[in-house]
Amino acid sequence: MTTEKAMKDDWELGTIFWFAVVIWFSASLLSQAVYMAFYGVPYDAIVLLKQFGPLYYAVVVIELFIWAGIASILLLKVARKVVPNLQSPVPAV
Repeated sequence: MTTEKAMKDDWELGTIFWFAVVIWFSASLLSQAVYMAFYGVPYDAIVLLKQFGPLYYAVVVIELFIWAGIASILLLKVARKVVPNLQSPVPAV
């Protein structure tokens, strides 16, 4: 007897989220490295964000949502490991 596994066509939302986090972090690191290559000192993120003008607040809100999403996913993973599964089957007597 052989068992066949169905291939999934779509990625899970968590996988896409972690790819987005890695890309976002890598882009930040790369932009900082390029800036330091040209000017020799790291850029001040607050000064750069303030140059956006009113869009500054939108960028800050978006970044806060990203950090809140990361924190909530990590908290859910920890909670799933710490709290025992309440829907586990009752052993037969």
